[in-house]
Amino acid sequence: MTQPDPAQAVAAAAGSSFSEHLSRHHPDLLPSARRLGSVPAGSAAGAAPQATTIVSLTYAGGVLMAGDRRATMGNMIASRHIRKVFPADNYSVLGIAGTAGIALDMIRLFQVELEHYDKIEGTPMSLDGKSNRLAAMVRQNLPLALQGLAVIPLFAGYDTDRHEGRIFSYDVTGGRYEEYEHHSVGSGSVFARGALKKLWRPGLDEEEAVRVAVESLYDAADDDSATGGPDLVRKLWPVVYIVNAAGIREIPERELHQMAEELVARRSVAGLEA
Repeated sequence: MTQPDPAQAVAAAAGSSFSEHLSRHHPDLLPSARRLGSVPAGSAAGAAPQATTIVSLTYAGGVLMAGDRRATMGNMIASRHIRKVFPADNYSVLGIAGTAGIALDMIRLFQVELEHYDKIEGTPMSLDGKSNRLAAMVRQNLPLALQGLAVIPLFAGYDTDRHEGRIFSYDVTGGRYEEYEHHSVGSGSVFARGALKKLWRPGLDEEEAVRVAVESLYDAADDDSATGGPDLVRKLWPVVYIVNAAGIREIPERELHQMAEELVARRSVAGLEA
């Protein structure tokens, strides 16, 4: 009699969704399982670091996502070094705005979710499938969002079926919306979107797209105190990822350093001429 394969038995029991497996067997490990008791709605937000501005835009052959490095607690700067943009897998990237601690847990769970699906099914999840799974995770966090601990992700990736970069935004209820050309979330998003509208154009190449992202974050930092611009003194630059047919790649700091210095010099000359 043939003995059942233990690995196959475990895979069948777990299913293709790691987060659903946790929900059934260890719900206390989910980011949304945190409970604040009788804390009044909205009063918890000031007690936790908040991640702010994320921008994303498409370019010829792919999509880009960038985030500043500042986190705030009320009127205080909680961190100047936080990373808000992360690879989700080889062909997608995830940025977060909102309550930093919960957002980082959600990112880790999402990364494991995609890796688990790939191992169980033997094939990567489609980009639409990834965006829908992320929507379900955001929806699970709604009780905490109503108490002020909201997480608003921005998701982007290269669609290997359609051969193009795509962008998805979300609301606190888990609503998923596909964005076109460019988008931004976070406290400085209004100012970043204004810059993106002026600077983005069809057919941008990769280098031009990175410059547009850096400049839009610079403009957001100019008007939003919760957004940190390039810091030439502390040598802090945005985190920038590009995703295309070759996969995902982080832009090296030396390139961002050069772009930031050129941007500051250009703006300084413009200010003196004015």
